[in-house]
Amino acid sequence: MLVNTFCAAVNGLEVTTVKVEVSMTRGVQFHLTGLADTAVRESYDRIRAALQNNGLKMPMMDITANLSPADIKKEGSGYDLPLAIGILAASGKVDGSRLNDYMMVGELGLDGRLQPIRGALPIAIRARAEHFKGLIVPKQNIREAAVVNQIEVYGMETLIDVANFFNGSSEIAPTVIDTRKEFYEQQSQFELDFADVRGQESVKRALEVAAAGGHNLIMIGPPGSGKSMMAKRLPSILPPLSLSESLETTQIHSVAGKLSRDTSLISQRPFRAPHHTISQVALVGGGQNPQPGEISLAHNGVLFCDELPEFNRSVLEVMRQPLEDRCITISRAKYSVQYPCSFMFVASMNPCPCGYYGDPTHSCACTPGQIQRYMNKISGPLLDRIDIHCEIQAVPFAQLSQMAPGESSETIRARVIAARKMQEERFMDYKGIHCNAQMTERMLHQFAEPDASSMDMLRMAMERLKLSARAYSRILKVARTIADLDGSEQVQLPHIAEAVGYRNLDRSDWSERGI
Repeated sequence: MLVNTFCAAVNGLEVTTVKVEVSMTRGVQFHLTGLADTAVRESYDRIRAALQNNGLKMPMMDITANLSPADIKKEGSGYDLPLAIGILAASGKVDGSRLNDYMMVGELGLDGRLQPIRGALPIAIRARAEHFKGLIVPKQNIREAAVVNQIEVYGMETLIDVANFFNGSSEIAPTVIDTRKEFYEQQSQFELDFADVRGQESVKRALEVAAAGGHNLIMIGPPGSGKSMMAKRLPSILPPLSLSESLETTQIHSVAGKLSRDTSLISQRPFRAPHHTISQVALVGGGQNPQPGEISLAHNGVLFCDELPEFNRSVLEVMRQPLEDRCITISRAKYSVQYPCSFMFVASMNPCPCGYYGDPTHSCACTPGQIQRYMNKISGPLLDRIDIHCEIQAVPFAQLSQMAPGESSETIRARVIAARKMQEERFMDYKGIHCNAQMTERMLHQFAEPDASSMDMLRMAMERLKLSARAYSRILKVARTIADLDGSEQVQLPHIAEAVGYRNLDRSDWSERGI
């Protein structure tokens, strides 16, 4: 007897519908075809134990199971459930009349309980696109799968529950979650707030400009000056995620297995802060079974690299292309996957190995050569992709104890949102361009061309401060954002002057002066 069930194969964020064909003839062997990996091939032992521990037996027949299309690699343990139901249906223990209406995924424990799988959300989207009536997932995955509307989603606890569902011996209602209501309610809930930051007004201004234009930023200052503290508060002033951005971000975290059981949609922009010992694969993704890396998990959010020069230089260099293209393609001999990675890159660093070069209260013990080698750990091409260089000094305790609380994140965020709305209207006719940081050179001449006096000032600043040529377009992009924060259609002299002040590391004499 031949029975078909349906599941899905996840490759990157792409999902392919897989037909599980189960055929039984005389014999006592089990054959699994269809380019299955080790985890899939081990499903026979899990299925047999699950059946035995629930009072059922594996049919003493020659069982052939084919995962079609056979030329796509099948990975993971999510094929256990469709294989088990297919075997039960082929042996007459499950009614197979409704199997074609449902897609199902799930790993089987030896006691027959369904274990969670990765990628439930993109699988649910694929099931709806293929016009399946419903999707059956482990109960732990129900919240992320139920995000998708126009399809019935069922969360099951055991294999017997699924068998009874198809046999009609138990009535199980599909799960319906008002995730959109939860999404909008949780958007403005932040644990960290800029009101907690006392002083550092110039740095907070730089972070506001970066958030308003989607610019990459690096902070340079001594230990204890508040670099990490302010970076962690950056998501609280970024514009809220749109529903489409949230869905795309949630899919990435679903594929990576990073969603908690209580999470349906990611409602706040991600903030990822990998340690400086991270490997290339962990940062950009890949591996034997390809998974998203930190840059993809930071999609639509912030990737923060603390103590940037301490990162392996080869690890930093692999970020150059993703920072430019906002997606990463991982190609290996056996696979090729693509993940989106449109993120704000925020970094912090000390000005020298000891951390006190140019500090007015501590003497620096580093030689000029040590300082130069330390700065050279960050390559020019990577620095070229960072729009804002912000210098920071520690606030003395005497001033710190007397200062009033700073401006709240909510107030700053309102200005950022207003600036982003101007950019959305400006780039409405440009596909893939959402903020000033993404402008091309041609768009700079169209939208960020300064007036004559501002251009003269920019030319003078580049000559006098010995700014590099790569700083030109970055200054114009940042100046365009500053103008948006001021509500100005034209880039004016004060905007150019402030933007020039954010290019300190481009100065040829930077390592020869105090901060």
